[in-house]
Amino acid sequence: MVISAVLAAFAAASNAIASVLQRYEARTAPSREAFRLALLRDLAHRPLWWLGIAGIAAGAVFQGAALLTGPLALVQPIMMVELPFTLMLAALVFHHGRGRRAMSAVVGITAGVVVLLVSVDPSGGTTEVRVGRWLAALPGIALGLVALIGIGRAVRGMARAAALGMATAVMFALTAAFMKDATGRIPFGAAAFFTSWQLYATCAAGLVALFLLQNAYQAGTLVVAQPAVTVGDALVSLVLGVVLFEEDLRLDGWWLAVALLGLGLIILGAVELSRSPLVSGVVTPPDSAEVQRSSSPAPGEEPSDPADPEGSAEPDDPAAPP
Repeated sequence: MVISAVLAAFAAASNAIASVLQRYEARTAPSREAFRLALLRDLAHRPLWWLGIAGIAAGAVFQGAALLTGPLALVQPIMMVELPFTLMLAALVFHHGRGRRAMSAVVGITAGVVVLLVSVDPSGGTTEVRVGRWLAALPGIALGLVALIGIGRAVRGMARAAALGMATAVMFALTAAFMKDATGRIPFGAAAFFTSWQLYATCAAGLVALFLLQNAYQAGTLVVAQPAVTVGDALVSLVLGVVLFEEDLRLDGWWLAVALLGLGLIILGAVELSRSPLVSGVVTPPDSAEVQRSSSPAPGEEPSDPADPEGSAEPDDPAAPP
């Protein structure tokens, strides 16, 4: 259990490093390269961007190892500390103060994860899922996903961001479940691992999750989307751990109240961090339509500096010529 928790924390830290490094390089890419292969060609010449790619790969390896050695219901909630890691690292890279409220939110999320995991005490379970369990679970997951996406397409603003955020959470949790089932075949040899359908389902589900995540961010502010993703991933993972991997959770008596307290701390912390302009600048894709619209100068205005992702205005220089 301890090894799984440490590996999950390493995975969260690797993902945070990847997010910050890729944002650091992508923020100065010319806006005309958005949605073009030229953007990738430009970024491919930047060593820090490749270091971010390495961070993504390392995060996947750490997460896979954590899922191989521990319950899904343990690993995925710990992965939520990626957001605090992102904030603290971004504060160093972008030379911004973290602020007392932001640091309180970091403490809140961390404490919430600890309280949640201690209360539910995930244990037991199997490393492989019987085909019958997948056949029983996947239709329900698909229906829930279709319903959330349908709601997201039918509504606007914050409601759309929340619905798509929850859909993203479902896909992230499903991706982790596929990954755990695939890595459970590693002890049987490389052939068993690379020929398992779960491995390729992991890749497909991960791509869908990333696509939904971008749409959730574009639909509304991070204050709505990020908590839906963060908390939803943990809750769905707890359910999938029980349904698919037969994991045991302690949800009787007052432990349930303690678990709800932990969830409350996580939600409050995620909302506070999502309000941070620093996190918004790091997590929101720099080439999204929303960013392009907000960065386009209005008639008579000067274009903003692309190197300033926060959009902070500098005071007028009295020595500058009129």
